[in-house]
Amino acid sequence: MARSAVMSTSKLSKIENGRAAVSVVDADRILTAIGVSEAVKAEYMAAARAEATEATAWRLYRRLGYHRKQQQIKAMDDTTTLLRIFQTSLIPGLLQTPEFARAVFARKEIGEEQLSRAVGGRLARQAVLYDPAKELQFVILESVLRWGLVPPAVMVEQLDRIVSVSRLSGVDVRVMPLAGFHADVPGHSFAVRDDRTVTVETVHAELVVTDPRDVDLYVRKFERFSSAALAGDDMRSLLEGIRDEFLRKQETGLERPPGCP
Repeated sequence: MARSAVMSTSKLSKIENGRAAVSVVDADRILTAIGVSEAVKAEYMAAARAEATEATAWRLYRRLGYHRKQQQIKAMDDTTTLLRIFQTSLIPGLLQTPEFARAVFARKEIGEEQLSRAVGGRLARQAVLYDPAKELQFVILESVLRWGLVPPAVMVEQLDRIVSVSRLSGVDVRVMPLAGFHADVPGHSFAVRDDRTVTVETVHAELVVTDPRDVDLYVRKFERFSSAALAGDDMRSLLEGIRDEFLRKQETGLERPPGCP
């Protein structure tokens, strides 16, 4: 069952023997793996959510391997019907090109084998973009699309990728422009799954929020920004304009922004 629940055998053993607490995510995976009825699952999940918020330090994921973290996220995505992602700092993993994903994981200073496995795990998750049973909504700040994390040539390809994915039937990509008056502050990035679980990434840890009252705060924040963001052709026009700026940087030899090694 450990494999189908996407967790190590040792972790499952500790949970079974009462030597490790069961998180909401763990409970969801285990109950899904053993195939309990929806009524039974709802009862156990309600008990697990009583803990409300959980935090897992990034150093633990580093120890386990970032590819395992990608597998865990994929397992959650596979059981999610409506996924809402609000990004204030980085292009969402589901939209990243292989080159961009490699640059992101390379900054974690891991070996080549671990790097390749992490990138492969992230790219494998992107199959969900083509699942007709899924609804994926993204709201991204314009500043994220201008951030010079990678050379201009990579950003050109990355922006083209987002434009292409935005045309998929089950995908809604919106961009919050820098220009204009804004009635709210973006804060940090987060992902909402089926309006029941929120994942928040902080500097030191990943938080999982499950209290319905708190989840609702994130849902409403997402909806406020989504309603104010550019969508459809307006969004694509903005991205194409930013892409052209990176093209000009590439043509003039500015392969990296000033100050970057």
